[in-house]
Amino acid sequence: MNWEQLLSLKRQGDTTKRLRKEQDDTRLGFEVDYDRIIFSSAFRSLQDKTQVIPLSKTDFVHTRLTHSLEVSVVGRSIGRLVGKKIIEKYPHLKEIHGFHMNDFGAIVAAASLAHDIGNPPFGHSGEKAIGEYFSIGNGQKYKDQLNDKEWQDLIDFEGNANGFSVLSSTRNGIDGGLRLTYAVLGAFMKYPKESLPKKPTTNIADKKYGFFQSDKASFQEVASELGMISNKTGNDIGYERHPLAYLVEAADDICYTIIDFEDGMNLGLVSEDFALEYLIKLVKDSIDTKKYNSLTTKEDRISYLRALAIGSLINDVVKVFVENEKAILEGKFPFALTDKSKYKAQMDDIIKLSVKNIYQSREVIEKELTGYQIINTLLDKFTTAFNNDFEGKATNFDKLLLKLLPEKFHVEKDHLYDRLLHICHFVSLLTDGNAFILYNTITASKS
Repeated sequence: MNWEQLLSLKRQGDTTKRLRKEQDDTRLGFEVDYDRIIFSSAFRSLQDKTQVIPLSKTDFVHTRLTHSLEVSVVGRSIGRLVGKKIIEKYPHLKEIHGFHMNDFGAIVAAASLAHDIGNPPFGHSGEKAIGEYFSIGNGQKYKDQLNDKEWQDLIDFEGNANGFSVLSSTRNGIDGGLRLTYAVLGAFMKYPKESLPKKPTTNIADKKYGFFQSDKASFQEVASELGMISNKTGNDIGYERHPLAYLVEAADDICYTIIDFEDGMNLGLVSEDFALEYLIKLVKDSIDTKKYNSLTTKEDRISYLRALAIGSLINDVVKVFVENEKAILEGKFPFALTDKSKYKAQMDDIIKLSVKNIYQSREVIEKELTGYQIINTLLDKFTTAFNNDFEGKATNFDKLLLKLLPEKFHVEKDHLYDRLLHICHFVSLLTDGNAFILYNTITASKS
């Protein structure tokens, strides 16, 4: 892979080449992408989607929206630091093509901002709930009518693939979704493969999948334009990652490791003594003990440690990326950057404690159970109504229910796979609160 292609400013539908040196620096294409994402309805819905604690109303706790904003800030810093090194190593990128180090930051920031845009309500349990509706729920009845890859898309519903669909899918009057630059779409794609074969290798890029069968053509166009390296044979489609996808992943890894931990501390699920014990290993080279001891509130002490820890991890992943840049461009780096971090053991310890004290806390478990029930019911009612309507046998209940679909979801889908994925897409874009309200409306519950 080469950086000239990887930094492509092309958007879906372009008929002429977009050159960096001809860009208006006051309205750079990569920054336009950031604006388009932040003004999208899908991004706004993240303000009422779970990060750690589902349906939590405390202002201590991060939502998907605040998490995404923080990941974009960290991603921008990582991107700029890497960009500085890349421009120094390949001066022709600036001298001939007009790229700047901040371009890298802008690409990573935009992709990081969108990294959770396809996640269903109720956190990762939402993905599992959609998948299990088809694999072990009433949705099993559709299996024999779909091919293997279509079925895998449904039983292993993936927020990353759904995110690519949100960002790039064409609908009536809207070609190419948000029409983001291909560089940003490439950086967004942490898992550039289809749902089958599942985990064919230990390569980090094969851990999950990144596009649905319905988006295969647009995905391949992006990968081809960027010069990404194909790593599958036969009828299977998959690629080595866009190098900047490693930076998006690192920004997310840093934020959820440290900030979910911070949420746990603020909620009293992790004691401050534990926090200091775990975080001191990340900040021992940079902590100002006198300043730390002068902070009088737990919140201020936690914020200070968090900032230092994130700074340490940013500098370390930049170092790992720069040292392995050649292997990454050759598609020969099958690891997450944090896997090679000198702080990996410390991050693993923090995550292990978070799993025990936060992710498996009673409040989280209770709300995830509620989420399972809600998503299962919504999928069952809406897929039944949507399919009955297509087959001309909709009941009055079905017709009333379909009136609750937003206007943009009132489209005809000739194929069963597309209809099922359409309803999954609708449910995935609901906020936690709206899913709860819709569930109560359908079930006539007053709770």
